[in-house]
Amino acid sequence: MKNTFLDDVKGHLIVSCQALPDEPLHSSFIMSRMALAAKEAGASGLRANSVVDIQAIQDEVDLPIIGIAKVDYDDSPVYITPTMKEMRAIAATGVPVVATDVTGQKRPHGVQLADIVQEFRKEFPDTLLMADTGSLDNVREANKLGFDLIGTTMHGYTPDTEGMNIADNDFEYLKQVLKVADAPVVCEGKINRPEKARRVLDLGAYTVVVGGAITRPKQIAEEFIAEINK
Repeated sequence: MKNTFLDDVKGHLIVSCQALPDEPLHSSFIMSRMALAAKEAGASGLRANSVVDIQAIQDEVDLPIIGIAKVDYDDSPVYITPTMKEMRAIAATGVPVVATDVTGQKRPHGVQLADIVQEFRKEFPDTLLMADTGSLDNVREANKLGFDLIGTTMHGYTPDTEGMNIADNDFEYLKQVLKVADAPVVCEGKINRPEKARRVLDLGAYTVVVGGAITRPKQIAEEFIAEINK
């Protein structure tokens, strides 16, 4: 079957439906209902974490999914689909896209990203690979390795970008990424207002991912409370 993901999401919204174990909404059933709400709202795609959540969502809706697996390893700071084991498990669910960390940091067991990409391409030639990057150097690495999509997901979350916000200076960092990236750019991370989502698409992002501002009510409530308590 042809992978139509790029056609499906161009210029549209992707909703990230994720909840970690320490969050109140951590439940595959709840994530599937979040996905249904996103579909009914008009979202064109989803991003989801873990095989069980992805399968629950697939049972509920037919939107294309960017699949990831967040796994912590003692010997590495890389946690987004960090090894071939996780990439293989996520791809086996049939998602059209698997995203993995491309931040230049040491991967678990000292495995090289280039080797993982090569192995993945052989096993899953029809599945797109997305690079979750944090810096322009990461984008260049993703170019070199031939990733199909380049995300800004990790900008502000790596040692060399900590505290940075992609929206600063009218999305100046995104503008630089768009100049450097060889593949379609997925703008993701801290897009917390509709006007920001519109702006990144106007600037040239291929598609935009919004998560916390839509699917994390605890986080949203905390922002309201923090403002009220000032």
